[in-house]
Amino acid sequence: MRVARTLREMGITSVAVYSDVDRIAPHVRAADMAYAIGAGPATESYLRMDARIDVAKKAKVDAIHPGYGFLSENAAFVDAVEEAGLTFIGPPAQAMRRMGVKTQARELMRKAGVPTVPGSDGPVASEAEARKAAEKLGYPVFIKAAAGGGGKGMRIVGSGKDLAGAYRAACSEAQNAFGDATVYLEKALINPRHVELQIFGGPDGKSIWLGERECSMQRRHQKIIEETPCVALDDSLRAKMGEVACRAADAVDYVGAGTIEFLLGEDHNFYFLEMNTRLQVEHPVTELVCGIDLVEGQILVAQGDPLPWRQESIVRKGHAMEARVYAEDPGRNFMPCPGHVVDLVLPHGPGVRVDCGVAGGFEVPRYYDPMIAKVAVWAEDREHARRRLNRALTETAVKGITTNSAFLRQLLDLPAFAKGDYHTGSVEAALAMPKEPLAQDVRDVAIAAAVLNAYRRDSRTSRQARGESGHSGHWRPWRWRAAGGG
Repeated sequence: MRVARTLREMGITSVAVYSDVDRIAPHVRAADMAYAIGAGPATESYLRMDARIDVAKKAKVDAIHPGYGFLSENAAFVDAVEEAGLTFIGPPAQAMRRMGVKTQARELMRKAGVPTVPGSDGPVASEAEARKAAEKLGYPVFIKAAAGGGGKGMRIVGSGKDLAGAYRAACSEAQNAFGDATVYLEKALINPRHVELQIFGGPDGKSIWLGERECSMQRRHQKIIEETPCVALDDSLRAKMGEVACRAADAVDYVGAGTIEFLLGEDHNFYFLEMNTRLQVEHPVTELVCGIDLVEGQILVAQGDPLPWRQESIVRKGHAMEARVYAEDPGRNFMPCPGHVVDLVLPHGPGVRVDCGVAGGFEVPRYYDPMIAKVAVWAEDREHARRRLNRALTETAVKGITTNSAFLRQLLDLPAFAKGDYHTGSVEAALAMPKEPLAQDVRDVAIAAAVLNAYRRDSRTSRQARGESGHSGHWRPWRWRAAGGG
């Protein structure tokens, strides 16, 4: 949906692909043309390079935009696209390969003078190697998958007794998620912030930076709420991080939109974490404060045009926040809640932007990531943006499935978030806090609502049963009578 909108504004025909379960998805309707590429499981559709390229040839397209996930960071797909005589809207395959394996990327960054978190010297091939590296680094440590991202194949280890189980679990998860069980170790920083820099590389091999995004509101290493600017940065530190981010991108001859992710310590020292060689899910907050279209920039650079912006022309104004709406139930340990969307109400008003992938009547599939929408806002200052996002989430309603929108509003109201004094562990800390018991009047209302709901349900059942039995007339509930009464 995001890419199709920009293509339409640029006068470029868009062609979508979809799996069987996505046949009535909004992105299918938004595109000028759409082709089916396989069954619901991603391995039978969206991850099939041959199917995507076959559609591209059939539709006679010039270029392929990979989106945010699936094959968006797959260098082999870039090769296949180019071998088919098509343009890949993204970085060169070589840059993707050099940054795609985290152990290799860390070594490249060290050589480029980019600070990195202390870690093992490359992959750890056994539990014994992992234990030796952990003792050298000092606990706590992270065991991390060398390939992929998104928190998959990652475990934190607080002491030696926990290492064996964490090592096996990380390797297994990495193998299942990325087809590569290779892991390495990093020193775990205490209460860091996760701050990423949006960069954009031009055809001349020189990058610019477009500001940072604060992504520390996370659950199980998955981002939930993002904002820009980061309240922990002053202009001097921001500029330094931007310069280092560009140095990192230029070290691999990067072209197009990308993100350099850093961990920011309490002492304001920052360390390279990884590079996302694609457009990030949370890119709207950067667009809102910079007043630019990153997708348009991707397309222009991919077709050989010069970078549409200069570093000195980037002006950031105001504050933006984004919340990810997931089809999941926070009350049931965030279990995914796929199902039929009966109705959908999205927020409007000044400074509100919604990127949504579902619509009323759509069946949210069980095969894919449960994120269904992103609600983003812009305001003159952070507090106004926080209140505006809370208001926008209040107006967001998805009937038929459970979402995390109420949970997102609770996070926005956390004192730590309201003050901007939070870190990557703040969400988990909030979840671990004991819940306040419901007030008696609230409990009474809940009980009364449950009784009324049960009464209505039983009434419907009784009416249906009487209709099937041939009884006519309206069913009336029986009434109590006093003993001996008339």
